[in-house]
Parts: sequence; C-alpha cells; structure tokens
Amino acid sequence: MPREVSLFGVLIPTLLPLFLASLLLQGLLDWVLGHAGVYRRLLHPALVRLCLLVCIFSALTMGLYQ
Repeated sequence: MPREVSLFGVLIPTLLPLFLASLLLQGLLDWVLGHAGVYRRLLHPALVRLCLLVCIFSALTMGLYQ
C-alpha cells in the first residue's frame, strides 16, 4: 500500500481517508446506539464514543496494512 495518495495532484497521507471513513462509521454507530438508548445506561458516554472511534480507526488501519 502506498504511503501517500494523489488527490487532484495533492499528496495526502493514506491515514487521512481512513480517519475520515472511521469518523463516518462512528457517526453512524453513534446514531444507532443513541436511538437504541445504550448511552443512557452508561456511566461516561463521551468516553465510550472516543473508544469506539479509536477501535474503528485501528481496525481499518490494521486491515489496510496487514
């Protein structure tokens, strides 16, 4: 996998599109969990949201670079 991707002549790191994809996935998962009422039962919902983002980003990164 290349370390940089050319987007309209501009080189961007490969991790940037992965991070943006993980933000979209986390937003979708956050919406589903919010409507299911999961966050009302948790002690610290913001920490759970951050941990979900880190786990999704790590999984995408490990899946790409394996």
